[in-house]
Amino acid sequence: MTTTTAEPASASRRALARMGQALQGRDFRIWFYGQLTSASGALAQGVAMSWLILELTHDAVWLTILTACSWGPTLILGPWAGALVDRWDRRRLLLITQGLMMAIGLTLALLVSLGGIHLWILLALATCAGLIATVDSPARQVFVVDLVGAGAVASAVGLWEVALNASRVIGPSIAGALLATNGPAFCFAFNALAYTAPMIALIKLRPPSGGPRPETAAPVPPAAASPAPVDAPAAASPVPPAAASPAPVDAPKAGARAGLSYAWHSPLIRGLLPMSAASGLIFAMGLTLPPLVSYSLHYGGGGYGLLMAAFGIGGLPGALFAAAAPEPTPRRVRTLALATSAAILLTALSPTIHVAVLGMAAVGFTSIRFIATANTLAQLRSAPEMRGRVMSLWGSAMTGTLPFTGLAVTFVSQHVDARIGFAISGAALLLATLTAWRALRPAI
Repeated sequence: MTTTTAEPASASRRALARMGQALQGRDFRIWFYGQLTSASGALAQGVAMSWLILELTHDAVWLTILTACSWGPTLILGPWAGALVDRWDRRRLLLITQGLMMAIGLTLALLVSLGGIHLWILLALATCAGLIATVDSPARQVFVVDLVGAGAVASAVGLWEVALNASRVIGPSIAGALLATNGPAFCFAFNALAYTAPMIALIKLRPPSGGPRPETAAPVPPAAASPAPVDAPAAASPVPPAAASPAPVDAPKAGARAGLSYAWHSPLIRGLLPMSAASGLIFAMGLTLPPLVSYSLHYGGGGYGLLMAAFGIGGLPGALFAAAAPEPTPRRVRTLALATSAAILLTALSPTIHVAVLGMAAVGFTSIRFIATANTLAQLRSAPEMRGRVMSLWGSAMTGTLPFTGLAVTFVSQHVDARIGFAISGAALLLATLTAWRALRPAI
């Protein structure tokens, strides 16, 4: 009886230890808290920019153009940005990108406060921010591995999702208060100041592996690197299977095209990227949730805020579960993707706002846990020298495709049916999961 009682307690302690594994390192703690502030500032700036464009144009179509300016560069330049991340010292690269993000926030704050803001300036600065984010996003993701090592990536990515979900509450809340009391200029100034903490952190940090990777060899894709089963845990070695057997190749081929080739010839990465693209719509709730609330559930802004809050509340434990989980496996990713698809499709069918609140909490829990697990799996199963390129392709799939997929679901929500428009992301994720079924199946 004592043994039976002790086993669950021991399992709980192990889960808590895994959750806090990344936070045990001083460098990651400094970086984690700095990123929490900068993510909140970026979301506050996004809210203010959308509001300001509506004030200037009185036309919601310009919000789609803003999305294209913000995320389009990621789709076009993602592979080249990934090659840059793999070759440069990532700490120095992040000092440049985060410094430029701070400068954009200050520029917006000054222009708005002086009354010199125009639509073309907003779109131009949004494009500049999108170009910077094309490099900044994969650099931040791979920099986490530099800080904590491959053994604590699952914990670090899960905690990063906790920070993101907290910022989804903190950032818009601060933006709403500043817009109501002081105007958009203060939102932009808040974003600029929010980059102070990560800039100080980057100056202080000296990760042991933050430099450029050697470019003298290109890794064999995961499928060819090792005969080990797809679902076998990698705990026996800190080096992912993808890095086991490099084959000589000329250095110039280890650039953007090499990253695309690597992803294409890896069944696992090739299967995960369409799933990333489908999940991008889940995190663009501003496109599909307002029509569902207004046209199908017949509620106003209060209902929209309630459902977004439910998503965030569900997402926090989802991120904590992801941080506490052992090293991810393809089978777990597949299971979580199916659960996320089911939650979205059931939420689209909600007859009342009360059912929809429960559905959105389930969507938050499953989707955040799925994306954190899939992201960690993609990083761990990629060769270290290709990790930046893989993460850049991941970002290109998730956010770079939004100008096109967002326009399609917005059209369906507006002109066909709001429930169908909301359900598209769940159906797309289900289709992507079934397509990648063989790559994500457990070993027999």
